[in-house]
Amino acid sequence: MTPVEVGACWPTAVAFGVLAGLGGITHGIGEVLQGSVPVEGIALDSWTTGPIAEHMGGEPGITVLPTALSAGLVTLVLACSVVAWSVVGLRRRHGGAVLTLLSFGMLLAGGGVGPPVIGMLAGAVGRCDADHQPHWAQRLPARARRRLARAWAGLFTVALVNGLFLVVGSVILVYFAGLHMPGLFEGSFFLSVVLLLLLLIAAPAHDARRRDSEQSNRQRSVAGLEARSVDDMPVRGSAR
Repeated sequence: MTPVEVGACWPTAVAFGVLAGLGGITHGIGEVLQGSVPVEGIALDSWTTGPIAEHMGGEPGITVLPTALSAGLVTLVLACSVVAWSVVGLRRRHGGAVLTLLSFGMLLAGGGVGPPVIGMLAGAVGRCDADHQPHWAQRLPARARRRLARAWAGLFTVALVNGLFLVVGSVILVYFAGLHMPGLFEGSFFLSVVLLLLLLIAAPAHDARRRDSEQSNRQRSVAGLEARSVDDMPVRGSAR
């Protein structure tokens, strides 16, 4: 993606990369607060006390690190890196691939399951543009891709609202309202995955559709100017 292009892929990747990083920070804080508690196996609850533990199942995940403290510290570093890279690095070459790798590292460190998956999907969107679409998406019927291209703005809005609820709203609700609906939070995560898979098709298709439209408009403008030039030639000749 060139520095002047924005389109649909870049804002999609940025928005959900930032949300993924914020979700990872929530996991990291809970693990740091547990201290140097040894991790048995690879399964780890990010929170063992407090509203998140009581109402959200403790936000489970996995870690390859030996203690909750080390898992939390590494998760915080990677999660902050995910946020920072999403804001400043996605428009660079291989920006989406780097976001995917950071999110995968967050998964292994202890950033839960939801935030890393969302981050990896955001990285996949960040690797796309009008000329680079997922190979599996290109197998879809052209009509389906056109419809998804037109639906990008609506899909993005719904996905963003759902993502904000999942990452920010859910924490606010369990702390200040004592909301106990773990099934709602799980459903919100699965909805995020489905919507991001659709956006993985819709965003580059939207960019390709916009590019083709702009090229067509430029061609018509050039053709119109050439036609006017030809029409003006006899007039100029007769004036002489």
